[in-house]
Amino acid sequence: MPIIEAISSADLRYSLPHGAGSDAVHVDPQYCLAVTRIRCGKLCGTGFALTLGYGNKLVCEAIDMLSAQLVGKDLEELMSKFGEVTRAMADDPVLRWLGPHKGVVHLALASIVNACFDLWALSRDLPLWKLLLELSPEQIANLLDLSYIEDVIDRQEAIDLLQSNVTGRGLRSSIIARGYPGYDTSVGWMAYDDSKVRELTKKAMDRGFHAFKLKVGSADHTRDLRRASMLRESIGEGGTLMFDANQRWSLPEARTMCRQLASYLPLWIEEPTHPDDIQAHVELAQLISPVRIAAGEHMPNRVIFKNFMQSGGIQFVQADCTRLAGVSEFLAVSLMAKKFGLPVVPHVGDMGQVHQHLVLFNHVALNHDIQFLEHIPHLRQYFSQPAEVEDGLYRTPLLPGASTGLKELES
Repeated sequence: MPIIEAISSADLRYSLPHGAGSDAVHVDPQYCLAVTRIRCGKLCGTGFALTLGYGNKLVCEAIDMLSAQLVGKDLEELMSKFGEVTRAMADDPVLRWLGPHKGVVHLALASIVNACFDLWALSRDLPLWKLLLELSPEQIANLLDLSYIEDVIDRQEAIDLLQSNVTGRGLRSSIIARGYPGYDTSVGWMAYDDSKVRELTKKAMDRGFHAFKLKVGSADHTRDLRRASMLRESIGEGGTLMFDANQRWSLPEARTMCRQLASYLPLWIEEPTHPDDIQAHVELAQLISPVRIAAGEHMPNRVIFKNFMQSGGIQFVQADCTRLAGVSEFLAVSLMAKKFGLPVVPHVGDMGQVHQHLVLFNHVALNHDIQFLEHIPHLRQYFSQPAEVEDGLYRTPLLPGASTGLKELES
């Protein structure tokens, strides 16, 4: 019996090259990981949530508070009813007051949950994507907390949806050998000048990328439009272009800028205004159609996603297992998105390490269309099993676990 023996947190902080990671709101970020480590015999599962600076300490303190209740638990028994476990943790009678289901405490839950999935995959000697694909629909449903979204998808509907997509799995599994397409965000950080954007874009195209994202939201709107024109020219009409405002604009600004940026034929405009303003997203989606709205990087839970999906305020679902309550809430959002017919293109607060597993599950098990997965390589050197991206494709990870091991914690 694999028994959880100890749980610890680690506050890891990494400086970035000048200009990297910058957007309209976060001008000089430090990429930080609030890490959970769960020990079980000789195995140690690792999970984390992403923050951008000294607030990382707060998440680590919350990890220590929330995770203590798991010590002494049998891992297999825990995962067999994980939806109940995560609901109880999310509804901690003291810490829930600080959310509920958002902010520091929810980020801590994400880190803990992701560590549980890594440990579970390690204990079964399987990469996470393969472990998930080997579970029955009922076992997948047992992983999920569907509270507050039962009006959209309850347990039986989740099972039925998974079961209905069993047919065709063999054909869809070919993605495992081919690799999952990526898109490059790192060419278009806000602090990069035009020449650097052009240079990085050319290099990315030489590496097989066909889709690119540009940060917008400059104080000078003409700068955004100039850069948008420059990047569209660089990638040509056949390239896929996305814009990301990182919540910078008020609704009146967003109306103006989204209309103007739509002329450069982007696939989507991301986070055009405050992430809680559902009605503003609905209005903007109608205004710029057929250009679509993408959001999710700052949507903290499945309930917010539910409301955005129901209202029509989102067309690309950017769920992130380091912002939501980990892998299990990501899967719940993916099931809802499938029911609404919406594509899931994760925001990679994990640098693509866990999400490379989850997009494979989404395609093979849920028949989500193949889209692409964001690629940000800035922390690659710190992972013991860094995501491998070749010819613009994420190569399927074959080693056990969720690809979340960090070198400095394993030495």
